[in-house]
Amino acid sequence: MFTKIDQSTAHKKSRVTVSNFAMKSEDNLAELISIAFDISHKNHVKAFWSLELLCDKKLKLFFPYLDSFCEVLPKLKEDSAVRPASKICMFLAKSNHRKNGIDLTKEQEHNIIENLIDRLIQNEKVASKVYAMKALFVFGKKYDWIYEELKPIITQDAFEHSAAYQACARNILKKI
Repeated sequence: MFTKIDQSTAHKKSRVTVSNFAMKSEDNLAELISIAFDISHKNHVKAFWSLELLCDKKLKLFFPYLDSFCEVLPKLKEDSAVRPASKICMFLAKSNHRKNGIDLTKEQEHNIIENLIDRLIQNEKVASKVYAMKALFVFGKKYDWIYEELKPIITQDAFEHSAAYQACARNILKKI
């Protein structure tokens, strides 16, 4: 698995190859996650890129690693790892909200929500903020206090970002 990650690139085909390989066995998956969650590892960002695709296809495989994911979330500093982690949070929020989806514990929800709010108010790239915004919107269906926090952050922040961010912000504000 290490070699596959090491040789991978940012191209989608390369990331898909690594994520598919990780889905073939529990050992491969464990190694991918171990590398992704080790922020000092030289390939941790590459591993996160493939982990995002894996979670998009087979989120239930990721379930046993949720506590570790919640621990590593606030430690992520590189934009290239924060973006896929934020997208994974969005997948988790949507699944948690669905019947027959993944049930997050209250502590996992709290950790993810807290991290997403931090990402929104910190100086992150737009894509990470958009995924955070979308995930928080979904969590807000369960916890209405989130909308009270989200509204002023989005409203204040919107004019500082791209047209895509502003469109997403307007869309979410309409729904709230």
